[in-house]
Amino acid sequence: MIDFDYVRANDVGDALCQITKHQAAKFIAGGTNLIDLMKEDVEQPTRLIDITGLPLNEIHETQTGGLKIGALVPNSDLAYDERITQRYPLLSSAILAGASPQLRNMASTGGNLLQRTRCLYFYDTATACNKRRPGSGCGAAEGFNRMNAILGWSKSCIAVHPSDMCVALSALDAVVHVAGPKGDRAIKSTDFHRLPGDTPEIDTNLARDEIITAIELPSEEFPRHYSYLKIRDRLSYAFALVSVAAALKIEAGAIKSSRLALGGVAHKPWRAPNAEQSLEGKQPDRKAFVQAADIILQEAVGFAHNRFKIELARRAIVRALEQAAAGTPQSQSVKVIV
Repeated sequence: MIDFDYVRANDVGDALCQITKHQAAKFIAGGTNLIDLMKEDVEQPTRLIDITGLPLNEIHETQTGGLKIGALVPNSDLAYDERITQRYPLLSSAILAGASPQLRNMASTGGNLLQRTRCLYFYDTATACNKRRPGSGCGAAEGFNRMNAILGWSKSCIAVHPSDMCVALSALDAVVHVAGPKGDRAIKSTDFHRLPGDTPEIDTNLARDEIITAIELPSEEFPRHYSYLKIRDRLSYAFALVSVAAALKIEAGAIKSSRLALGGVAHKPWRAPNAEQSLEGKQPDRKAFVQAADIILQEAVGFAHNRFKIELARRAIVRALEQAAAGTPQSQSVKVIV
C-alpha cells in the first residue's frame, strides 16, 4: 500500500475544501471498498479525508411524504430501520442480500453508491483494463468473463456494477443529493451511474469535487407486492450473477404500475421502463411476465463464458415478478429459491 496523508473533515464545507485542494485525495467513510482497492494498488490516493464525523447519519421524513437518508447511515441501520422495512421493504431486502453483516455494519449508504466493479481484470494490475488504465484494453472481453455484462456494454468495458442497494434505489426512483463548490444539486438514481461508452473510468455523474449528502426516497412505496431476487454462485456473501428488483401495484386484479431493475448485468443498475409499461393494465400472470422479460433482454449479448446469463436473467425476472404478484418476496435469511 502506498503512503498517504490522513485528515478529518470538520463539516461538509471543510470536506469540499480538502478535496478541491488535493487532486489525488479521496473521501473515506466505512472504507469497505476503498481500502481493498488501495491494498491491490488499484487506487492510489495521496490523502484520505475522513468524513465519518459529518452530520449525515440520520433518516427523516420529507415534506413530500418520502424519506431522506443521510449519506453516512450504515447499511445495517438502513436495512433494519422500521420506516424502511414497512414502507420500502424492497430496499431493505436488497441491502440484506448483499455483503456480510460485518460489512453492512461498516458500509455507508453514500459509499455503497460509489463502490467500484469487482471485475477480475480491474483488480489485477498486471492485466489490461480500460477502467483502471484508459487505453490499455479490456482484458475481460477475450478473457474469463463469466461475471461480466450482457447489457449496455461497450468495446471499452464489459464490467458490471456490483451493488444490490443501488438496484433497489433505481427501481424506487430515488434521488441522490450532492454538494459541491458550485452548490447543491439532485441527481436521479437512474442517472447517477453511467454506461461505459468510451470512458469506462468514469463510473458516475458525481464530479470529483462533490460529495454525496443524502438519498431521498419518494412517497410511492410499493410496500406489499415486491421482491428482490439475487442469483449467485453461493447462497451468501457473493456478488450477483443476476439480480432483480420487482415491485407492482395491483388493483382490481390488474397491474396499475410496476418497477423493474436488474443488477449484475450492466455497468449500472439496469432499469427497464419499456418493460414496465408493457405490464400496465395486464393481469399479473406468467404470460405478461415473460413478455416483460423478453422486452428487457431483446438487446442482450453475452460473451464466451456468460451467455448463460441471458436465460438466467429471463427466468429470474419472471420469478421475481411472480413473487411480487403473490406478495411472497424472496427471503434474505432463507435464500433458497422456491
